[in-house]
Amino acid sequence: MKKITIIGAGGKMGMRISTNLKNEPFDISYAEVSEVGKERLATLNITPYPALETVPDADIVILAIPDVAIEKTAPEIVRMMKSGAMMMTLDPAAPYAGKLPKRDDIAYFVTHPSHPSVFNWEPSADAQKDRFGGTLAKQSIVCALMQGEESDYETGEQIARKMYTPVLRAHRITVEQMAILEPGLVETLASTCIYVISEGLKEVIRQGVPVEAARDFLLGHLNIQMAVLFNELPGAVFSDAANKAIVRGLAEIFKPDWKKVLEIDNIKKQIMEITN
Repeated sequence: MKKITIIGAGGKMGMRISTNLKNEPFDISYAEVSEVGKERLATLNITPYPALETVPDADIVILAIPDVAIEKTAPEIVRMMKSGAMMMTLDPAAPYAGKLPKRDDIAYFVTHPSHPSVFNWEPSADAQKDRFGGTLAKQSIVCALMQGEESDYETGEQIARKMYTPVLRAHRITVEQMAILEPGLVETLASTCIYVISEGLKEVIRQGVPVEAARDFLLGHLNIQMAVLFNELPGAVFSDAANKAIVRGLAEIFKPDWKKVLEIDNIKKQIMEITN
C-alpha cells in the first residue's frame, strides 16, 4: 500500500484532495501548520501530524500549498524524502520556474484539474452546479512527469484521478505545455477577456438596461457563441452581421500583437510574477 503525505492538507486545495483521498486504499498522513487548516481537517475527523514525522516514510508527497510558498517550503520537504519517492505538485508554475530543488533520486509529477466544461451535462442539479469539480461533476485533468521513471507517471496519474474524481479524461502533456495553458491561456488571456465582458455587463446596466434583462441576454448569447466557436454545433456559423461586429470589436478592443501573451518568453515572465 502506497504511503502518502499531504503537505498543506487543511488548505483550500488540500481539503479538496484530502476529502477525496480519505477513503481510498492508501496509507495517508496529513501535515498542516495553520490553526485554521487544523480546524478544517477536524471536520473530516483528521488529525494532522508534523511533516518531519510523516515525510521520511512517504512514497508520495503531495505539495498542496500556494505557489509563492513552494520555493521556501520545498527544499526542507525534499531533503526529508526517501530515495525513490515522488513529489506531486498541483500547479505547473513553481516547477516550471525552477522552484523545486534538484535531486536526481526522486520523481517530480505535476497535475492540475481542467474543471468541468461549460458544455458538461450532469444527471442532477447538484452535479450541474459543481463548477469547480472534484465533487460531483466530471472533469478532465492534465498530468506531466517532470522527472522520474515511466512507472512514476502511472502512479501519479492513478493518484491524480482519485484526487480530482470523477475524472473524464487524463491528458499527458509536458510541464511547459501545462504552463502555456495556465497561466497563459486560461488566466492571462481567458480570465482577462471574461473580466472585461463582466465589466461590460455592469456598464450597460449603468446605462439603464434592467439588470435581469441584461444578464439573461448576455449569458444566453455567450452559450450559443461558445457553442459555435468551439464546434459544439457542427456546421453552425455566425451571421454576416455578427462577423462584421467581431471584426470591428477586434480592431477597437485588442492590440494587433495580443497573441504574444502565449509566447513562451512571455509565459516565463508571467510565472516569475506568480511565484516570486
